[in-house]
Amino acid sequence: MSSEHYRGVWVFAEQRDGKIKGVACELLAKGRELADALHTELSAVCFGHDIGEIDQLIAHGADRVYLVDSPELANNQEDLLTQQLIELIQQHRPEIVLAGATALGRALTPRVAAALPTGLSADCIDLEIDAEKRLLLQTKPTFGGNIMAIITCPKARPQMATVRPHVFSRHEPDSRRKGEIVKLDFNRERITSRTKLLDFVAEITETVRIEEADVIVAGGRGLEKAENFEMLDELASVMGAAVGATRAAVDEGWTTYSHQIGQTGKTVCPRLYIAVGISGALQHVVGMQTSECIVAINEDPNAPIFEVATYGIVGDLFQVVPMLTEKLKKR
Repeated sequence: MSSEHYRGVWVFAEQRDGKIKGVACELLAKGRELADALHTELSAVCFGHDIGEIDQLIAHGADRVYLVDSPELANNQEDLLTQQLIELIQQHRPEIVLAGATALGRALTPRVAAALPTGLSADCIDLEIDAEKRLLLQTKPTFGGNIMAIITCPKARPQMATVRPHVFSRHEPDSRRKGEIVKLDFNRERITSRTKLLDFVAEITETVRIEEADVIVAGGRGLEKAENFEMLDELASVMGAAVGATRAAVDEGWTTYSHQIGQTGKTVCPRLYIAVGISGALQHVVGMQTSECIVAINEDPNAPIFEVATYGIVGDLFQVVPMLTEKLKKR
């Protein structure tokens, strides 16, 4: 079928325990920009049971919400969600489908793309529109993380992409926005599962939740050894901050993977990000570049980190960090 028969931007609005996940609102903000550039509608698609605050999807930018509410969908069973999403896409033919690069999104979208079939770009860091060709320009780092690639899907529809949480900023909700909520039935005869859920185990909360931190102090190879991360721990304690790290620091064994920020780690968007001894490799920058304020401490004035920093301190981190910690202790 010609791409001319596909119109509209869709966001898969993931829920958990009846609550819409934050990445859905972030994608709606970007989806609104894409839909406006294409002069088309933005829709959210939500599957689950007893989901609260569906109106918030409209407040965050959706013109329409397709809601499938059924007890069978309460636990985000991947094969059921896959079949349901494929069915809706085939019925309504959106030209773009976006989803969060979460555990569920990463399991769901490749199956949907393969079944349709169409292309999928995972872990994008930016999305733009070529309005003349109605193409989604999907930007993501290459495997090595050294350059950016812009990917398009000119011959298949819908164009599909996943984006990690915190890559895009969400807009303030507008309670005055009007939209349509389309309630759809779950067809138990047509959509079936070969999987039987036997039991549910509560997720063990990580001790480190750097994705949710307002302030992050992160260290890189410049710290030289694991013991020097104690400086960051002390500074973070004074500031009420979380401690992050580059992949290089984690690979050296100086800290654990739960602290890793970047293309192969977490994506963060704190109010303040302090980069200590971090050169600024693209692989790391893509995971923190949307931070509101970035302070870089590095003795190399030509370090790439200064290109994204709001403020830069050129100096010996082994002098700067202890001085900063002592100053903050005296406040």
